[in-house]
Order: sequence, then structure tokens, then C-alpha cells
Amino acid sequence: MILDQIIKDSRLELEDKKNKLPLEKIKEKIADLPHARDFGLALRGESIKLIAEVKKASPSRGIICPDFNHLKIAEAYANNGAAAISVLTETRYFQGSLHYLRDIKEKLINHTIPLMRKDFIYDTYQVYESRYFGADCLLLIAAALTTEKLYELIELTHKLGMECLVEIHNKKELDTVLDSNAGIIGINNRDLSTFTVDLNTTQYLRTLIPRDRVIVSESGIKTHNDIELIKNWQVDAVLIGEALVSASDIAIKIKELF
Repeated sequence: MILDQIIKDSRLELEDKKNKLPLEKIKEKIADLPHARDFGLALRGESIKLIAEVKKASPSRGIICPDFNHLKIAEAYANNGAAAISVLTETRYFQGSLHYLRDIKEKLINHTIPLMRKDFIYDTYQVYESRYFGADCLLLIAAALTTEKLYELIELTHKLGMECLVEIHNKKELDTVLDSNAGIIGINNRDLSTFTVDLNTTQYLRTLIPRDRVIVSESGIKTHNDIELIKNWQVDAVLIGEALVSASDIAIKIKELF
């Protein structure tokens, strides 16, 4: 399973990070940071919201955006109605970087738009690291974590003033998440074991989630018709990456979608 391989490969990189920037140093540096921006609040409202993703590549498609410029992409999102921005930071399979997150935070300092770190997070160090590099929210993937570890990382994220978007793909994962303090639930339409995509995953799982949670539909959303379909399922937001970064004009593509 690709998910297991990604996490296995990331462990060596994580150990190297811990040696170069020890946790105690990170804790010292984040102590005086300003409050994180409210990611969940940014996704609430009468209309469906956009979480626009800064994404260069993926395991299934390879390079998606050959002329990738993370700052220009993020600025286009912020200026064209995105409610929040997701930044892929996994280095090997998605060619992301934590430095993209920090750069974007600094570039958009005069915007109120919150940022989410999208990565494969399984260690408490990564939660502290996310805060240090400017994340207001981080992604936790239920399929990648034991129940105990998932709950531990959710609590730590909240303790550090951030929020987490907890991603699920089936009812078993959803049941685990509903028993936690996760306020934002992402429904991934992509099966991470096969990489097949089915938007009906959102339709089914949405009916099982209480309305006090913020609900996000992820993956496979490419057209205005997709957005209209998801709107009917009373979802708060959609997370879109590939359809935007592969577009010749991001502003026009967002208008087409919404």
C-alpha cells in the first residue's frame, strides 16, 4: 500500500530532522508565536468554501505543475476567493517542502487566510514542527494512525493552538474519528490503497456525520458540476489541488468551478 511505503520512507528523514533541529529548540521558538488563524471558522458559512492546494506532484500523476512557483500559486488563491490554503510538504512523493509553508505564511502576512500543512503526520515532533513553520491547521490521516495515536495527535494539535483536518475514507475510520475531539472531518474520495476516486464516497459518509462538525470533500473534484453535486450534500468545503495547479490560469479556473 502506497500509504505504508510513504510513511516508511519518511521515518529516516524525520530522524535526520530531529537531529538537526531538536524538539526542545522548536518548543522554545514557538512559545512566542502569534495565535494560529481559525481554520474551521474560515470554512463555515452559507456558501461552499474552497481549500486550494499548493501541490507540485503526486505518486499517481508525477509532475502536475512543471512551472511550479509556490508563492505565485498561493497569491492567486488568496486573491481569488479561497477560504484556506493547503500546502503539501511531503518531499519525496509530492515534491513538497516545509519551506513552502513558511514562505507562503510570510508572503500572505497581510491576508487573514489560514494555512494547512498537508503531509503524512504520525509523530508528535511533526505537530510541533508544523506550528514552527507556520501552520494554522494540519492534516491527520485516520488510515495511517492507530486510534490511540490519532487521539494523541489531535489533542496535542489543539494544545498548540492549531486545528486538524482528520481525513477518513470509510465508515470504520469515521466511527473512530467521531469519538474524538476532531472538529473538521475530511472525506477523501480517493481510496489510498487503490487510488481510485469516487465522489459518492462523500455522499454516503456525509449522512453519518453530525452537523456540528465541519465537513470537507477531498480528491477528484474537477468541474463546476462536481461542485454543484457536492453542494447538494451539505458539505462545508472542498479541497482542490490538481485541477487548479494544472490550469493555465488559476483565477479563471476558480471562477469556472464556482
